[in-house]
Amino acid sequence: MRLDKYLKVSRIIKRRTVAKEACEKGLVQINDKVAKSSSEVKVGDILSLTFGEKTVKYRITDIKEHVLKNEAKELYESVQ
Repeated sequence: MRLDKYLKVSRIIKRRTVAKEACEKGLVQINDKVAKSSSEVKVGDILSLTFGEKTVKYRITDIKEHVLKNEAKELYESVQ
C-alpha cells in the first residue's frame, strides 16, 4: 500500500493530501530513510513522523484497504 494512503487509512494523518505534503517536506521516514508519498509500506516497517519539534514512531502491524474509525489503531503500535 502507498504510504500516503496508509497514513490516511490508519488515521495517523487525517487527510491523504496532508499526508502527501508531509512526505514532500521530508517529515516522514520509513525505517530511518526519508520516504516519498508513493513509497510502499509493509508489515513490520517503522514509520517516523515529525510534528514540529516532536518525533513519533510507529510499527506497522497490519495493512487493510478499509477500516472503521475505532479499528484504525489496530493497524500500528507506538515505538519508543
